[in-house]
Amino acid sequence: MSRERSEEAGAHRGFASMDRDKQREIARKGGANVPHEKRSFAQDRALAAEAGRKGGQSVAPETRSFSQNRALAAEAGRRGGRASQRRRAVAREGSL
Repeated sequence: MSRERSEEAGAHRGFASMDRDKQREIARKGGANVPHEKRSFAQDRALAAEAGRKGGQSVAPETRSFSQNRALAAEAGRRGGRASQRRRAVAREGSL
């Protein structure tokens, strides 16, 4: 099987193979199948706050906070915008 064919086949499996309405229906449900009492962060704000702190601590201090470093936030936004433009350009080329 050629590489092109295998990549094409992979795009039509699972969630990607469903029509948009079916995807939206599933996505809209989110975590609805988990009972409220089993959602630990919903029950324990302190646990949620601690998890957020741990996540923030895992990032190097010099790259930690956009709110304290506007230049860092601006650069991240530029990088994201460039990446988005590249993805769109590749997608446009593929549809020609």
